Amino acid sequence: MNSRICRLFAGICVLAMAAIWAVPAGAQMSEVKEKPPMYSYVADWIIPRAHWADMDKSFADDAKVLDKAMADGTIVAYGYDVTLVHTAEGATHDDWWSSMSLAGVFNTLDRFYASGSVESPVLESATKHWDSVYVARYYNWHSGPVKNGYGVASFFKLKEHAPDNALSTLSKGLVGPLLEKMLADGTISEWEIDTQAFDTEAPGTFVIYYIANNADAMDKVNAAIQEDLKSNPLAGPAFGSAVNSSSSRDEVTRSTATYK
Repeated sequence: MNSRICRLFAGICVLAMAAIWAVPAGAQMSEVKEKPPMYSYVADWIIPRAHWADMDKSFADDAKVLDKAMADGTIVAYGYDVTLVHTAEGATHDDWWSSMSLAGVFNTLDRFYASGSVESPVLESATKHWDSVYVARYYNWHSGPVKNGYGVASFFKLKEHAPDNALSTLSKGLVGPLLEKMLADGTISEWEIDTQAFDTEAPGTFVIYYIANNADAMDKVNAAIQEDLKSNPLAGPAFGSAVNSSSSRDEVTRSTATYK
């Protein structure tokens, strides 16, 4: 677990909540705008180490199905990840795709069932498997492929009494603008802030995710977060009152992706 990243994003959220609620509207930093919902299907796998090379071949086969889905407009992005920071019960691999509709997500899943690839020997070797569907309303990317990037996901959970607009406040006011800046200067290839489309995890869970273009880019994102914290003196108890920080966790993966 990369607890440093979690602490840094927690700092961002403290800053965002305090700044946006306490500073007059005219003095607030430029906000990102909410976008139409984008849905992502994520399939996680725990694969025995002896079969990791087979999983790479499986991903290559999946790309044939996903390329067709992207070409006909069913999906807008897809990719796969290999875990770099392992935990005892965490996934070793995942693959995913994103669509602007739930129909696009599940129609793509049907294509995999029709192809028979879900019954491949390497997937049958998995000791555990689970799926999730997320929805993002704050996101952006550079079109094209990402090869050997670094996917960084920070998971948080809102407290039951958090304001209804807590996550949108964080997304619009500071987390989104900072990641937009990193996207604009080429540090990252994509970012998004996700919640569950279906509550298969604890309700209130949200994920801050970005793909760094290289290992140095992760340091650059962390440095930008620290600089924002230093330059803005507002850091109140708002984050602690809205988010259960004790349940936060991180994932770091080697990521390959394609965006429309």
